[in-house]
Amino acid sequence: MKNDNQHFPTWVANNLNHIARIVNSDQDVTKEKTPLKLGIDLGTSDIVSVVLDADNQPIAARLNWADVVRDGVVVNFHEAIQIVKKQIAELEALLNVEFKTANTSYPPGTDPKISVNVIEAAGLEVSAVIDEPSAVAHLLKLDQAAVVDIGGGTTGIAVLEDGKVIYSGDEATGGRHVTLTIAGSLRKSYEEAEESKIKTGKEVWPIVRPVFEKMADITRHHIMNHDIKALYLSGGSCMLPGVRDLFQNEFPELQVVLPDNSIFFTPYAIAAYQAS
Repeated sequence: MKNDNQHFPTWVANNLNHIARIVNSDQDVTKEKTPLKLGIDLGTSDIVSVVLDADNQPIAARLNWADVVRDGVVVNFHEAIQIVKKQIAELEALLNVEFKTANTSYPPGTDPKISVNVIEAAGLEVSAVIDEPSAVAHLLKLDQAAVVDIGGGTTGIAVLEDGKVIYSGDEATGGRHVTLTIAGSLRKSYEEAEESKIKTGKEVWPIVRPVFEKMADITRHHIMNHDIKALYLSGGSCMLPGVRDLFQNEFPELQVVLPDNSIFFTPYAIAAYQAS
């Protein structure tokens, strides 16, 4: 099957590209449709806040690289709170608003309260909390498809039928394991390896390919009893060159879809999510 993004909604792709352009920008923001919605994604290697207008158009975004969450557990609670507070303050100053609520998320199989506690400690009420692949699944309203969210510590899978999540699960292997593999192979510190992953993806791909092969095996295990036609990949680690081709080769019978700027896919879905 052809390996492209022909089945990925154009409006979502455009919004992800727009977030990539405006993230950490202090550009003037014109008056937008209200109410504004805020989503905060506490990742293993980064914390991302995204603001959307009433039509789910991105208005502003903030990203800070941070090692405060591991495998769904906040290991530096104080720093996580400070980063979230800083992002909120910057966004409020930029948009001349005061945020009182935010959506957030958690890796499947972990305690949602961990993310909720950080957001509440930063001074916000949590309006909705949802597991990461389900947030993406809810956004796209897919049928006979699976969302594979490669987070920092886990690979999470959500299976959809008629736009509803009928199964979700995850296993430990994610972006952090990719970074650790680079660090061990190249004898670098974790921080240096993370930088190599972000900046020299093509060079480190042969080193980390086996980690992504394991992620593909995890995916196969979780979808094997479901009738699906497509896989949608999400997460910052998916931006490494070679990821989409590997999954397409592993699942030749499926359409494998990986949007550009996939690092913002889950944060955008979190901000857009509205509990029914």
